[in-house]
Amino acid sequence: MSRSNRIGLYGGTFDPIHNGHLYVITELLERDVVDQIILVPAGEPWLRENAPVASGEDRLKMCQLAVAELDLGDEVLVNSIEIRRSGPSYTIDTVEALKATYPNDKIVLILGTDAHANIDQWHRSDELKKLVEVLVIDRPDFPGSPTLDIDALKISATAVRDGEFDLLPPAVVTYIKERGLYASK
Repeated sequence: MSRSNRIGLYGGTFDPIHNGHLYVITELLERDVVDQIILVPAGEPWLRENAPVASGEDRLKMCQLAVAELDLGDEVLVNSIEIRRSGPSYTIDTVEALKATYPNDKIVLILGTDAHANIDQWHRSDELKKLVEVLVIDRPDFPGSPTLDIDALKISATAVRDGEFDLLPPAVVTYIKERGLYASK
């Protein structure tokens, strides 16, 4: 009998994915908190005040480029499930789909203290919390009670969109410039 794996579900808008996100991924894998991470860019994040700046396809491609630069093989996968799904992105739907794909594994929902503060407002949140283990990562400048403090990097996607591209992996910077996204326009 094989042991079950701990699959980390790391969702977000990733508008764009930046070095802070990549730091979380590498720390969780290096510390053996999870065995694998599935990165899921949100399609239509329904609790967010503003729509993402970049299209879903652009955010998906940037995630793929960033993960490729990590060079961790199948320890980190980018899943397009929410980008491909029409309508609002509900984490419960993604978790149910992952549970069907990984029936013998434990799904660990990776959240920052900012996202965790609103989890009770999420669609079918009570059901969601029964299906996953919630792992809360400390987010600099956002008070909360993390279950794991990894000395997360203080990086703002807003600052990145305003042109602080040194906070991004090189392949993502190239993609942004080629596509004329954010402050590169």
